[in-house]
Amino acid sequence: MGVSEQVLVFDGHNDVLTRLAKMGGVAQAHRFIEGMDGHLDVAKARAGGFGGGFFAVWLASPGDFAEIEKQMEAPAYFIEMPEPLEWPDAMCAALEQVSILNEMERLGAVSVCTSTAEIRRVISHGGIAAVFHLEGAEPLDRDLNALDVLYRAGLRSLGPVWSRNTIFANGVPFAYPASPDIGPGLTEDGKRLIARCNALGIMIDLSHMNEAGFWDVADVSDAPLVATHSNAHSLCPHARNLTDDQLRAIAQSDGMVGLNFAVQFLRADGRNDADTPVHDMLRHLDHLISILGESRVGLGSDFDGATLPSAIGDASGLSVLRNAMSDHGYDAPLIEKLCFENWMRVLDLTWRDDAPNRSD
Repeated sequence: MGVSEQVLVFDGHNDVLTRLAKMGGVAQAHRFIEGMDGHLDVAKARAGGFGGGFFAVWLASPGDFAEIEKQMEAPAYFIEMPEPLEWPDAMCAALEQVSILNEMERLGAVSVCTSTAEIRRVISHGGIAAVFHLEGAEPLDRDLNALDVLYRAGLRSLGPVWSRNTIFANGVPFAYPASPDIGPGLTEDGKRLIARCNALGIMIDLSHMNEAGFWDVADVSDAPLVATHSNAHSLCPHARNLTDDQLRAIAQSDGMVGLNFAVQFLRADGRNDADTPVHDMLRHLDHLISILGESRVGLGSDFDGATLPSAIGDASGLSVLRNAMSDHGYDAPLIEKLCFENWMRVLDLTWRDDAPNRSD
């Protein structure tokens, strides 16, 4: 049995809930079981050894995201982000996607997990373990009442922004070549959000934050710093990627970075071109490991949210990456860390079973 058949992947990010919402919402949840266009469904997961991951609630702005992707085919670009979403609209859209996740669980497609013991148990029984992640905090009110409600519904990972600004922080635009040092960082509301997430044990995702926001979180958070789906700025100078100084801060906090499969964050030229060799993924893994160490790097595919290298294609192509790791010289223990164990390690450091009440 080869490496690709032995090691299951726990993945840092996918947008399948958004895809299902666009297809028609809760009534389409069964398509995840029966098969659908896109990067991820049950059949593709089984074919590629996808054991679970972070299932993101992400809210699209009005307009066509495909147009943004087309702009990223240019040699250089700076794409202005849309205006922030209105809170009532954001909350309604988020609840629809949470309902889709709940329906997927009811149908037996996934199991929503809030501990690493649950993740391991679900995967050991052949299921798909799902962590409820909120990508962009527009559904949250300033008083954070919604945060507590979503926590009770299983929320265990949160990104304060998805590139759009929120009342909590400023996002980083899609720009190449560009520094992530664009705009101000956390607001006072954002600092309260980080503190409450720390208290609850909700993991903070830094992937779409600008550099000022990154350093603000590093200053106020008492949890490991984590970027679920980001790459190395020194290899691809895209504003969405992390500088070496940021990577060193993540290492110092005992945090983690998940390799993003999106081609514009992998390629040295920053272009949205699927004709991207798997070797570019290995280059980023090598660089991340060189700074973060072997225990602080994982995978964060961005399935159903990005253009992937054509050799990977979708979740069924995860074996291509695992075999490429082996051919590149990564031994079996390192591959298991990168594919699975490193996520369990950082979640064990972050999540907690004794979250305080508001009155504590």
